[in-house]
Amino acid sequence: MQMALLSKGIFVVAAKRTPIGAYGGLLRSLTCTDIAEVAAKSCLSAVPVLPEHIGSVVFGNVIQSNRDTSNLSRHAAVRVGIPMSTPALTVNRLCGSGFQAVISAAHDMLIGLTELTLAGGSENMTEVPYVLRNIRFGTQLGLNYKLDDMLIDALVDHQIDMPMGITAENLAEKFDISREQCDEMALRSQTRWQNAHANNVFERELCSIHVKDKKGAPLEMLSDEHPRKTSMEKLSMLKPAFKKNGVITAGNASGISDGAAALLLSTEEAMIRHSLKPLARFVAYSVVGCDPTLMGIGPVPAVDKLMRVLVPGKTGRDASAYFDMIEVSKYKSPSLLWSFSIFPIVKSVEWELCFMVRLP
Repeated sequence: MQMALLSKGIFVVAAKRTPIGAYGGLLRSLTCTDIAEVAAKSCLSAVPVLPEHIGSVVFGNVIQSNRDTSNLSRHAAVRVGIPMSTPALTVNRLCGSGFQAVISAAHDMLIGLTELTLAGGSENMTEVPYVLRNIRFGTQLGLNYKLDDMLIDALVDHQIDMPMGITAENLAEKFDISREQCDEMALRSQTRWQNAHANNVFERELCSIHVKDKKGAPLEMLSDEHPRKTSMEKLSMLKPAFKKNGVITAGNASGISDGAAALLLSTEEAMIRHSLKPLARFVAYSVVGCDPTLMGIGPVPAVDKLMRVLVPGKTGRDASAYFDMIEVSKYKSPSLLWSFSIFPIVKSVEWELCFMVRLP
């Protein structure tokens, strides 16, 4: 378990993201680096900071889906004009990789290595390849090639040989979470996106990205492609995806998608020097490990640990009295429902990592 209350002010001064692409959708022809470049360029263009002022670049990425993805952070940095002398780092904490990038960036700033850091995350699940495992040194005549789907591999915990979907089913069974509850949560999420989209809530954070449609014609992508309109009736008709009579379906599980986001972090001194306006202050974070068969329970001990340090004598159950906004990103609805049952309001939670910011 890791926990940190930041000793000095680290501020988010710019934040941009690409639209979220559907699996096999409009972002299918772009690499993770391409998508990261768009988010990074848009982020930097939002502030009066020259690329040469950036002292470090950190991006999160889970599946190295393209030949240049292993050095994604470095390549994206160079493409947006950040000097080659500026160090770059690509990190992987699975679903929390983007958050970990921000944490790692803040670490550099806290120990005085840099005052301005570009941090973010990029993923293109559509382009994840199949691989042949046993042919590098030749194969015997008649021996079958071993073909692996790297996308499926990434969604299975091979230490326990269990797909993420089954870990959510385990959570639902352990805490008596019903299929109807999962569908209701999924519908609420989709409805909230529809309402936010209709009211231009995402306008300030979105950056457009130039792609090609299915016929190869140029297209400017301006909005999330992944969400879709649905209803309880439609959701109830879907078959369980992982377990007979289970609760997880294609409608209430997180989808496979593509996209990138970038933040510019600044110390208070640099923020004043460059005439930057804070969007938020990074206050604290918490990271915990948990039973892999109940993967989605991670936010509960993470937020609990965070609360105990931020407000001595309080626990995760007291979070609603201290925070005004909640953002929870979970792989499956049971994980989300169990998190809500323990702490009704937190700031931001991702898999096994709790990350909190506060408006200045």
